[in-house]
Amino acid sequence: MNSTENGYGLWSLVIINSAFFIFFAFSFFKPQSQGDWRTLGLYSAFIVALFTEMYGFPLTIYLLSGWLQSHYPDVNWSSHDAGHLLEMMFGWRSNPHFGPFHILSMVFIGGGFWLLASSWPVLYRAVQRNELAIAGPYARIRHPQYVAFVLVMFGFLLQWVTIITLLMFPILVWVYVRLAYAEERDSEARFGTKWLEYAAHTPRFVPRRTHSGEKGVI
Repeated sequence: MNSTENGYGLWSLVIINSAFFIFFAFSFFKPQSQGDWRTLGLYSAFIVALFTEMYGFPLTIYLLSGWLQSHYPDVNWSSHDAGHLLEMMFGWRSNPHFGPFHILSMVFIGGGFWLLASSWPVLYRAVQRNELAIAGPYARIRHPQYVAFVLVMFGFLLQWVTIITLLMFPILVWVYVRLAYAEERDSEARFGTKWLEYAAHTPRFVPRRTHSGEKGVI
């Protein structure tokens, strides 16, 4: 199989794309604390694993080749487009970049980066003033930056499913949740009653409203 013809073995694209999306996140997130660097590091590991299979070696398709070929014999699984597994498995045979899952993935990725970009200035100003971040996205949820990373990773997962990233995703979500709880303990110790009042009216991860019109807490 000609790796270049089929879109694999292109390790320069693995490096370029990984570096771009990691730096893109870094430019918005601007990690300061050890927890921030851990957050970015976990995201970076996911991105490298993703692009390694997208342009380097299609491990998932290789491992599932027998099952895929027997269940979807009309798909050329050696082609690069076939790496868009969800489009292929649900019968989308046109350009996968215009498929429903790919379009939906761009919504999640774009929304995640927008949320990340919107959150950072609010958090930066709050840190400089030694205050709680309660404006902008923080007025709706307590951890918009973690939510942003999850949205971006979920978007990439819709676009290009791999065994490794599929296994990594719930683990990373669990780690982010634990980091969020740890940050809340620190905030409560630092800001006391003010934090408790904020937390009582602001959901953790998912903005919603109760029937009475007040914000619910998740």
